[in-house]
Amino acid sequence: MMNFIWVGLVAIAVIAGIFTGNITAVQEALFSFAGTAVDIVIGLVGVMVFFTGFMSVMEKAGLCEKLGKVIGPVMRLLFPDVPVDHPAMSSMALYFAANILGIGNAATPFGLKAMADLQTLNKTKHIATDAQCMLLAISTTSITLIPVTVLALRSAVQVEGAAEIVGPVILATTISTIVGIGATIILKRTKKYKLENIIEKERAAGTLEINEDYVGNDPIKL
Repeated sequence: MMNFIWVGLVAIAVIAGIFTGNITAVQEALFSFAGTAVDIVIGLVGVMVFFTGFMSVMEKAGLCEKLGKVIGPVMRLLFPDVPVDHPAMSSMALYFAANILGIGNAATPFGLKAMADLQTLNKTKHIATDAQCMLLAISTTSITLIPVTVLALRSAVQVEGAAEIVGPVILATTISTIVGIGATIILKRTKKYKLENIIEKERAAGTLEINEDYVGNDPIKL
């Protein structure tokens, strides 16, 4: 999907340049910003490598399990359907830690692992559980205390004032996370989005698929 979006944006820019007589400016901007993109990426490498390695060290040192215990009460409140000793808890803890540090690229593998772990608690193949929806809501709106990637980008293009966005970022992401969590809790209790109702609807339509990797004690029987 993103490929289509980017191709569409480029096509729109070229068409607009032709019709407005600014196609030369479009070409110059294309090559100019291609070079700028390379400079920014090179500037990001050091920061991203450091924090990606840092997160790997945390995982191998067993700090993710300790982090999971620290934020255990909050995790149990947000994910009541996930057993405390389930691997998903530590995976999500590490994922949230990376997001809080603002390391989006480093957080992605942990997010995929957390979602895969949660899928073992999913009775169906294609219907997201309440826990999976909550994980997506929090990851999308995640509180960010140190926006590492953004700071690196700003440092690459300006000399001073790169860190002046930290306060607004903390405020904005805190509000977005509260709204995301609240919306997820409200929606999962409505008739339309209640998991049991969706499963029954799929069962009645004959499209319900069972998850063979489910490890719980009450699997769905068709």
